[in-house]
Amino acid sequence: MLDELARFNKERWEALAAAGLFYTRPWLDLDPTSARQRVDSQNRLGELAGQQVLCLGCGGGQQSAALALLGAQVTVLDLTDNQLAGDRRAAAHYGLKVQTEQGDMRDLSRFPAARFDLVYHGYSINFVPDPTAVFAQVARVLRPGGSYFLQWHNPFTQAVDDASWDGTGYRIRRPYQDEEVLPEFFDDPAWSFEDAAGVPQRMQGPREFRHRLSTVVNGLASRHFRIVHCQELLADAPNPVPGSWEHYKQVTAWILELWALYQP
Repeated sequence: MLDELARFNKERWEALAAAGLFYTRPWLDLDPTSARQRVDSQNRLGELAGQQVLCLGCGGGQQSAALALLGAQVTVLDLTDNQLAGDRRAAAHYGLKVQTEQGDMRDLSRFPAARFDLVYHGYSINFVPDPTAVFAQVARVLRPGGSYFLQWHNPFTQAVDDASWDGTGYRIRRPYQDEEVLPEFFDDPAWSFEDAAGVPQRMQGPREFRHRLSTVVNGLASRHFRIVHCQELLADAPNPVPGSWEHYKQVTAWILELWALYQP
């Protein structure tokens, strides 16, 4: 049973996926080398052949396809039907088998304890208010010694208005705290992107929440996760135009990634 937040975010992601947001388009151009680069550029995941992997909250036919190409037995749990359709499309494209499950990341009760060797959690935990509730679920379904990859928004940069470039910098608009990131915090609250055909789109996004670094790290530690590596993501393109989205990403290191081992 989905609560009000999950129903709202599901509706928004269904619309964003239908509109062709970049993060919802299946990766249909992979080989094993490029698959490894996209999901494991730091070479932290090790041998994946035969590993039981849960792609948590990262439907769309991207990470699931890459991990399956590397030999993993992949299950995807995502809130959004359109996203899961992308996983099925990618699996069919590569002739692979991927199991898809529709549901909320805060409830993994459908899976037995110690079911997975790896939980791969692409950018999605910012769409729930309490990440520690998810960590408890992940700890239950991971086998002892299993790995958890987590990607989330750099909490400091969620107070930086990406539309506020004034020629010298971006404005910091909010105190550093755990909170819901409300649209009125920023000059431009809409999600602006180009669809697969290159047509500009502007749409309302899902509800999103800021999780401080201490909230995430201490939440993982309290569930017996040992952090083994951390990485910041910067811009994809060199020398981005000042004030552009790529420039904002280069200045702020907008996404953080953690690799952790579950050691109860």
